[in-house]
Amino acid sequence: MHYLATLVGGGEGARPGTPEFDAGVAKYAEFEQQAAGAIAGGAALYPPDTAISVRRDGGKTLVTDGPFTEQAEVVGGFYVFECANLDEAIQLARKVPAAARGSVEVRPMVMWSPHTVPGDDWWTALLWEPQGDIVAPGTPEWEKMAVEHQRFAENAGAAIQGAGALQPPETATVVRERDGKLLLTDGPYTEGAEVVDGLYVFTAASREQAAELAQRIPRGDKGRTEVRRIVNVGF
Repeated sequence: MHYLATLVGGGEGARPGTPEFDAGVAKYAEFEQQAAGAIAGGAALYPPDTAISVRRDGGKTLVTDGPFTEQAEVVGGFYVFECANLDEAIQLARKVPAAARGSVEVRPMVMWSPHTVPGDDWWTALLWEPQGDIVAPGTPEWEKMAVEHQRFAENAGAAIQGAGALQPPETATVVRERDGKLLLTDGPYTEGAEVVDGLYVFTAASREQAAELAQRIPRGDKGRTEVRRIVNVGF
């Protein structure tokens, strides 16, 4: 089974190209060597102030630079784990460097289409929805949206490198490691009104092209898409 591990930290975090970021990359490289057999995807993301936000407002699609809202905790990257069960995924998540300073949200996935090694022109689209608008998998509403996403992926063609859909937010577990102790909290990491409900990994030659593709991604009436460029860390 696949699990999305969302890496969460406070503030902006270390920026790519700085010694602090390079030191963090080395820690993650060590983790990936240890957990390589269970890693089915993942990426480091550029800071949220570089994001493109696409949302609906009164039937219109609005595209803005930067994050949609200011959040105390931000997504810095993600992994997809392939594990036999949630307990196994949690044990992996506690070893992720982000668990020691921030947190890792582990959530079972409905589906995952894996990607190859990210390059310089790769992006991630995080699909956010209000918690009250999340549609449960297996319902007619979910099946209808799945058809829309399939149609979008077919039209986008080779640009789509990977994609995933998540189980509802109440299935999430937030993992923290403090002084060698494992701390677990049920539910999503964010206390806000919105939660991540899925993601795409795709290629785009420019920021403008990435924004154009993001506008075509199906969303709920109040959903939004947060587009972040993927950092090419060389592995």
